[in-house]
Amino acid sequence: MLLAHSIEAGLTIYDITKYGAKADGSDISPALLNAWTEACKSPTESRVIIPPGNYNLEAIVLKGPCMAPINLHVQGYISAQADPAHFQAGAWIQLNNLNALTVSGTGTFDGKGSMAWGLNDCGKNLNCKWSPFQISFNFVTNTVIREITSKDSKNFHMTLLGGMNVTFQNVNIVAPGDSVNTDGIHVARSNGVSILDTNIGTGDDCISLGDGSKQIKIERVNCGPGHGISIGSLSKYKDEETVEGIFVKNCTLTETMNGVRIKSWPTSPGPGSASDMHFEDIVMNNVSNPIIIDQEYCPSNQCILKSSSELVISNVSFKNIRGTSATMETIIIDCSKTHPCQNVELGDINLSYVGTRPGNATSTCSNVSPKLSGVQVPPACTAEAQKFKYALDG
Repeated sequence: MLLAHSIEAGLTIYDITKYGAKADGSDISPALLNAWTEACKSPTESRVIIPPGNYNLEAIVLKGPCMAPINLHVQGYISAQADPAHFQAGAWIQLNNLNALTVSGTGTFDGKGSMAWGLNDCGKNLNCKWSPFQISFNFVTNTVIREITSKDSKNFHMTLLGGMNVTFQNVNIVAPGDSVNTDGIHVARSNGVSILDTNIGTGDDCISLGDGSKQIKIERVNCGPGHGISIGSLSKYKDEETVEGIFVKNCTLTETMNGVRIKSWPTSPGPGSASDMHFEDIVMNNVSNPIIIDQEYCPSNQCILKSSSELVISNVSFKNIRGTSATMETIIIDCSKTHPCQNVELGDINLSYVGTRPGNATSTCSNVSPKLSGVQVPPACTAEAQKFKYALDG
């Protein structure tokens, strides 16, 4: 193995074909793990290369800490086993406890997810068996993920947990609109995350931000098909962390089930907060429900709507959001009865209804008194806001 690496442009190179991998569709798990283990020991920056070709890969954990920055450079087409029963819980590919990690290249990770989608009943069954995530980044810092493609994941495509200073850029995520539970990028309990110049088409949220998401920047993302860009769902579990500092800007959503959305469960196990969340310069192309705050999120009746959400939502803005809506309900702001939304602003909203039902675009608000500025098409929440104000005054 000492002769399996080379030096190139100041990097120590570990090519998996030097560790026995063959680009003929055979399993590369041992070769990749051996190359990674050697690279992780390198005292200088290293690069593990998966060259062009077709490969199969079993579930694998690539872990640190490593002695120096490390790059996984993927040029090949890597396929998973199709049967979800082949996997334990967790992820197909895990990258854990790493600093100065780069995942790059024009290669593709193909999760072969169609069998898993057909078996997925998690929308109705709380005790369902989950399929593995595609690629999970756990407790990584100073990390860049760029240019790679994730295709047909069995479950979420990419997840980030416990990350700090992490950038996704020029990533491509591809799956059909009917692929179940295939969120594109899911972030939770992470600080300082950027998702930039990325194309996501999938069967669930293009981007979902869970509890503990802080200082998140999402810019120049194309979303569709999918369920939109979502903060949440929140308030489902006990001891969730606060969400704060979310900035979504210059994004385009096309024919998605929802647009930009904040969602929380009504039966909160405890108090929580989500604040400083801003959506600006967003284009909607035939999007259903373009703007939503939903504090009664309860898919497939998985909860009992007997109490109001204890999540406090504050300092939210939707500005310069324009385009077309596939539904008449272009703006839905449904806040908690016991903890009304605070300091919500709608500015320069221009959304026209282009669906097949007769009627005009509408907006509805409850338990919120938004600040309105600029263009408001349709008129935003005027009557409801007045009713709410009178109720407070009285």
